[in-house]
Amino acid sequence: MRYRIPFHLALALLPILLLGGCSFFGEQEDVTKDWSASKLYAEASAELNSGGYENAIKYYEKLEARYPFGRYAMQAQLDVAYAYYKADKPEEAIAAADRFIKLYPQSPFVDYAYYFKGIVNYNRSVDFLDRFIPTDRSQRDPGSALDAFNDFAEVVKRFPDSKYAPDARQRMLYLRGNLARNEVNIAKFYVKQGAYLAAVDRCNHVIRHYQRTSAVRDALVTMIDAYKRLGKDDLATDAQRVLDLNDKEGKFVSDQEAPEEISLTRKVWDYLELDKN
Repeated sequence: MRYRIPFHLALALLPILLLGGCSFFGEQEDVTKDWSASKLYAEASAELNSGGYENAIKYYEKLEARYPFGRYAMQAQLDVAYAYYKADKPEEAIAAADRFIKLYPQSPFVDYAYYFKGIVNYNRSVDFLDRFIPTDRSQRDPGSALDAFNDFAEVVKRFPDSKYAPDARQRMLYLRGNLARNEVNIAKFYVKQGAYLAAVDRCNHVIRHYQRTSAVRDALVTMIDAYKRLGKDDLATDAQRVLDLNDKEGKFVSDQEAPEEISLTRKVWDYLELDKN
């Protein structure tokens, strides 16, 4: 006699069967479990080149976990940083670059890791609209710009002969001008809020620490305005005299042209030639 499960009992058992599906039917097998380091690297690279960034990240992370030593592991650290960058995950990209720097401080590619961090931070504050509508980056939160400046400074200081050093220097000049203009923007905001002494302090900071930037002239103009509002006409006159003298002698510099936008590539990988092995 065939036993039939009552309908109401079958309905009660259905959630249990669904929840236990993995154990009931067998867990999905990890197809990569027997892959060699070279196989994992090749598959990860193929995904990366075809735009499958999330899959590339998974393969690179498996490679690092299973084969933590050797040239493939070292390369995976750089590759996964690039994959995170392309997947719009800048924090993870920078963290991966930092791990590479910590694990391989003597690597011939460590200069690229520092430069990579600078470019990621440099591009972090670039909105999608920037590609179509020019905006003033000096009016944004300077946090990423300051991080990028420090990253590029590390490249220039540690690796003055690196092929990345000239571009790092150019970007430092541009970022320095942006940081200076940001200080002037804050000073102007203080003037609008009636915080005239705070505005003067900001302007003095620009004049002392950001010489040879176009922001110095704006700092003097803003300082003059703040002094006049404070009723300190003598100090306003002194600042005006400095402004006029430097204008007459042409000592104020123009804005630093923005460097060309960088789209990070995998050119550094050509030197290791792992794809050919």
